[in-house]
Amino acid sequence: MNHRLVYLLNVGQRRLHRWSQARTAAGGVTAAQAGLLFFLAKNDGALTNEAAAALDLKAPGMSGLVDRAERAGLIERHADEFDRRASRLWLTEDGRAALKRSKAVLTNLNARLTDGFTASEIDVVVRWLTSLQEKFPSIDENPQ
Repeated sequence: MNHRLVYLLNVGQRRLHRWSQARTAAGGVTAAQAGLLFFLAKNDGALTNEAAAALDLKAPGMSGLVDRAERAGLIERHADEFDRRASRLWLTEDGRAALKRSKAVLTNLNARLTDGFTASEIDVVVRWLTSLQEKFPSIDENPQ
């Protein structure tokens, strides 16, 4: 049986990315910014490198994301009180409002993604997608 998993995963990811970009942008933030807002909602005041690790971003990508989110008024960046070289990230009121809009968009997206599947089928999909992170760690984690 030929499931074409790599092809289907890549096409699905591209289509989902384009679809979600259009919807999250309509809510005032990009998908990447929404990811940062979701992380900070649970980890307000986190170090930039902690957010980067959670979002699977390298330093240059994270730096650009933080710059854009800060310019958009979604977050504030302040030097860490113990290590002035490090920055901590905080949600602003505008960031919290954008987070609320993003949650609504993603609730609809998750409903659309799971439509037509049972909870146990979705559990298998989640387990499989999660296993990809374990089977294919970041290049920095496993240089082989």
